[in-house]
Amino acid sequence: MNAFSTVHDLKRALEQKKISAAELHAFYAERIKKYNPQLNAVLETFPEEPKNNAGLLSGIPCLIKDNICQEGKTTSAGSNMLKNYKAPYQATVVNRLVNAGAHPIGRTNMDEFAMGGSGEFSAYGATKNPWDLSRSPGGSSSGSAAAVAAGLAPFALGTETGGSVRLPAAHCNLVGMYPTYGMHSRFGVIAFTSSTDQVGVLTRTVADNALVATTLSGQDPHDATSIPMAPKNYMASLTGKLPAGFTVGIIKDVHESEGIAPEVRERFDASIKQLEQLGAKIKVIDIASLRYGIALYFIISRAETASNLYRYDGSLYGNRAKDAHNLAEMYLKTREHGFGSEVKRRILVGNYVLSAGHKDAYYNKAQLIRAQLRAEFEKAFHEVTVLASPTSPTLPFKLNSVLEDPIAMYLADYFNVPNCIIGTPAISVPAGFSPEGLPVGVQFFGPRLSEELLFNVAYAFEQATGYHTKTPAGFE
Repeated sequence: MNAFSTVHDLKRALEQKKISAAELHAFYAERIKKYNPQLNAVLETFPEEPKNNAGLLSGIPCLIKDNICQEGKTTSAGSNMLKNYKAPYQATVVNRLVNAGAHPIGRTNMDEFAMGGSGEFSAYGATKNPWDLSRSPGGSSSGSAAAVAAGLAPFALGTETGGSVRLPAAHCNLVGMYPTYGMHSRFGVIAFTSSTDQVGVLTRTVADNALVATTLSGQDPHDATSIPMAPKNYMASLTGKLPAGFTVGIIKDVHESEGIAPEVRERFDASIKQLEQLGAKIKVIDIASLRYGIALYFIISRAETASNLYRYDGSLYGNRAKDAHNLAEMYLKTREHGFGSEVKRRILVGNYVLSAGHKDAYYNKAQLIRAQLRAEFEKAFHEVTVLASPTSPTLPFKLNSVLEDPIAMYLADYFNVPNCIIGTPAISVPAGFSPEGLPVGVQFFGPRLSEELLFNVAYAFEQATGYHTKTPAGFE
C-alpha cells in the first residue's frame, strides 16, 4: 500500500475490498511507530479497532489535534496544565467523523493551548517538519500537518485562530482551510480565542479536504455560534473550471512588502501566471486596514486568552500545585508550573489590554478597526471574485530560531490573521518549492460562506500544477 494514498484512494480500496479497515488501521499504526520518533507529531495512538460505521469516510483512519476532545482520551492541549485530563465527552466534529465512518487513531502534538506558529511551544517537545527535520512544520497544528505530510494518516483535524491550519499546510505541502466562522462546531474544542477559533482539515488534496468538510458541515445545537444551515456536499463544487469573469485580486501589500522571502515571491508570481492561464483576470486590491491585522489579532486574541484561561487556577480544572499552603499560593504555583512561556506572555498582555486604564485605548479601539477591516474586505469582493496572497511570507522556520524572537513568528501570519478576525474563509494549497526543496503555499480568500467557490478555485489550481503529488524523502 502507498503510505501517501489520498482519502479517495483509500475509499476505493476499501469499497473494492482490496484492504480491510482493520488492516488500514494496523498499517498506519505501524508507520506512526516507525517514523514518529523522528517527528514528535503524534502524542498518543489508540489501540481500538475501527467500528463498522457506514458513511462517506467508512474505515478511513485519521488523527485529531490534542485540543479537540475525544471522550475518555487524554486531551491536554499540549500543556502540562491538562496533562492528566481525560475528556468526559466528545467534540461534535469528532462525533461527525465517527458517524461518517472515520476512525480516529490518535492525538497530535501542538503549540500549548494553540498559542504559537512553530510547533515548538508544546509541553511535550517540538514537532519537526518531514521535509527538513531541522525546521518547523509551522503551528499551532504542527503535529497534524507533519503527520499527514509524512504519511502517518490520510488526514487530520487541526484548529485555527490566526493561521494555525494554513501556515503548517503551506510549510508541509498540504491543503488547509479556515472556514467561515461558525461553519464547524466548536463544541468540545478547548478555547483559545473564542471569536476566531475554528476547526480546519489538513489533507494532501483539495478533493479530500472538501470530502472531510462535507462530513463536518451543518448546524450544531450545542454551539451557539454555529451557523444555522443544513449540511452541504462540497464535493459537488469541484468542476476544476473557473467561472466566466473570474477575477483574482492580489493584495497590494504583497507587492509592497519587503518581508516576503524571494523564494516565496517567485512561487507566488508563478501561481498568479498559472491562474491567468486558467482564464482568470488579475487586479491589485488595496485593503488599507490589512496592515493593522497583526496588531488587531495581537490585542483581541490576548484579551480572549486571558479570559478563557482564567479558569485554570487549580480549583476546578487542570493540575493543582501540591506544595501550596494557602489559596493564593495555590493559584500562583498552579499557573506558574502549569503554563509555558508563550501562554504566560499572552495572558499577561491580555490582562493589560483589558485593564481599566487601557481597555479603551487598546481593546475597544481594536474592535472598531475590526469592523472597518470587515467593511474593506466586503468592498473588495464587489470588485474581485477572490483575493490571493502567499500563505506565509517566509519559508519554514529553522527550529529554535523564533524562540528568542516571537515577533518573527507572529509576522509569519501577516496574511493569515485578517480574515480570521472578520470570520471569512481562506484555503491554502501547495504552490511549489524553493530551490532547496522547501514547500511554499498560496492562499485564496473569499467572502463569507464562499467555501464552495474556494474549493473549486483551489482544485482548478491544484489540477493544473500537481505540486501536491510530491512527498518528503525518507518516509517511503
